[in-house]
Amino acid sequence: MRKRTKFKHFMFMLIALGMLIYAIPSISFNNGNGWVSLFSVVWVAFSLLVIAAHWHVILGVDEEKKKALERVRLLKLQQWQLTLSEESERSNGM
Repeated sequence: MRKRTKFKHFMFMLIALGMLIYAIPSISFNNGNGWVSLFSVVWVAFSLLVIAAHWHVILGVDEEKKKALERVRLLKLQQWQLTLSEESERSNGM
């Protein structure tokens, strides 16, 4: 992945983290508020989800998965070609 894209995700992650740090002192988690507490929990959870998504992209986990899947696909292709060539040799030998 290009450095510019990672930088963009890093900046967005920092902005989301800053918003979370700024909002935490003013968020109410009291049990008596009902809907306000529910909103607070959902808002914090969503903020953490956004931060985790950007961190996931920065670490490049998707790139590693793509490379691993490509290796598996190539190995299966080689096995399939070997099987076809063996079957072709057997049919020509008979």
